[in-house]
Amino acid sequence: MISHIKTDPRSNLIGSAFMISAMALFALEDALIKGASATLPIWQILVLFGAGGSAVFAAAALLRGARLFHIDVLSRPMKVRVLFEILGRLFFVLAIALTPLSVATVILQATPLFVVAGAALFFDETVGWRRWSAIVTGLIGVMVIIQPTGEGFSALSILAVLGMLGFAGRDLASRAAPATLGTEVLGFYGFLCIVVAGLVFRLWEGTPMAALDLQTGLYVGGAIVIGSLAYALLMKAMRTGEVSSVAPFRYSRLLFGVALGVVAFGERLDGTMWIGTALIVASGLYILWRGRQA
Repeated sequence: MISHIKTDPRSNLIGSAFMISAMALFALEDALIKGASATLPIWQILVLFGAGGSAVFAAAALLRGARLFHIDVLSRPMKVRVLFEILGRLFFVLAIALTPLSVATVILQATPLFVVAGAALFFDETVGWRRWSAIVTGLIGVMVIIQPTGEGFSALSILAVLGMLGFAGRDLASRAAPATLGTEVLGFYGFLCIVVAGLVFRLWEGTPMAALDLQTGLYVGGAIVIGSLAYALLMKAMRTGEVSSVAPFRYSRLLFGVALGVVAFGERLDGTMWIGTALIVASGLYILWRGRQA
């Protein structure tokens, strides 16, 4: 018998609190990874972060009696998920390390737009002209931020776009993943993909391993603990209250990420950044609203 998720106002409020907490922790995780990148090569950060996260989810899976090594792990959707997870994690960590945290965070908020577009293209979901218009508007917002034809254009900003596309592909593949694989198992293999991404980048970059001092070790360890907790809170949020009421609070990550970028790293936001941000957030919220109406 399938239990129904409570959808009373109190459940929606609690679910929203879980979501906001998760987004705040994800933003803090990004800031810690950016801090660690000052002394550690990016490949080493990826390997340490991925190994720590996979250990956390392996322990959670064992405590719940879930099987980590299931035949469905070798299914086609999981293979696609692994590929996109590697691409998303690698390029987004590169974006965090090499570009302003606020810019990378804002571009990441376009992920839901591409998930909706992908659902229409690959899962035959109905997306009307209004939502397609919103997707295009959000894409324009991304273009406004990266300014591909302007004097302020930096090719490094493409890293955040590639990371965002990787995460969108991962989310779509997760939807098609076998139902026999629970959250802990998906989390375990997701973090293992980060290890693979780090090792692949090590072969390309060729940077030797750096010594891990106390401060950097605390950055990486904190990112592992906080990232795992954020993931758990995100799953809790999506299981408490109505999705349409809870999901819009994903955009609170933008506020936390931008605030950390300004306060911790001295970043400054110009007018084009605010315009692009407004276009992305407005498009995403409109798509969520239209989905609820449908």
